[in-house]
Amino acid sequence: MSVDRLGEARIVQAVHGRHERPADPAYQAGLVEELRQSYGRAGLIELYGRFATGDGVVDTMMRKAIWQAITRSCGTGLQVAGGAGFKHPETFEIGNGVFIGAQAYIQGRYDGTCVIGDNVWIGPMAYFDARELVIEDSVGWGPGAKVLGSTHTALPVDVPIIRTDLEIKPVRICAEADIGTNATILPGVTIGKGAIIGAGAVVVSDVEPFSVAAGVPAKFIRWRSENDPMTNMSREGRL
Repeated sequence: MSVDRLGEARIVQAVHGRHERPADPAYQAGLVEELRQSYGRAGLIELYGRFATGDGVVDTMMRKAIWQAITRSCGTGLQVAGGAGFKHPETFEIGNGVFIGAQAYIQGRYDGTCVIGDNVWIGPMAYFDARELVIEDSVGWGPGAKVLGSTHTALPVDVPIIRTDLEIKPVRICAEADIGTNATILPGVTIGKGAIIGAGAVVVSDVEPFSVAAGVPAKFIRWRSENDPMTNMSREGRL
């Protein structure tokens, strides 16, 4: 490649959520029901370990089927990459056309709620403390980005912090928001519709719809604009 070509920006079409979602194969619903009836929750968790990391057709199919069988509800068109994991998946409600990237981990709680809307894209190595979490439709979640849903009270002070009570605060990521690579969303935060969170940001308070926030702690940078090319660059870490 010529040195003269380095650094040139270009615009290409997005893939996820842009095209019509392929229908699940006809056998999928039957497979899911058979797994649910034959294995139960504990058996499905054990079975998942056999298919969790492979990239072949059977591994990919079985990961999808097990997620559909073990969650509270799960739509069609789910894609689960190798190494993706879960805890308390019985509390998950997953929409249609969701992509879960390699080694992403969703940690639910036995009495919690985790809702993931239609056409959500979750990047590799993402982490969700999904105790009271709602991710609405068409959210993009960058690789390595995290959401925390709880903190220790750290009281009383004569008790080790890890033994103090947990305070759980709901987190909501509104529709069409985009969370940049390695960003962290802290407990109790709401990210407004269509907002952009810059790469590496630590979000400690609510973010307004259609705004751009970045930094540590994250602060308002600007409103999104149709004429501002920077609004399409958050996931690549160029804010």
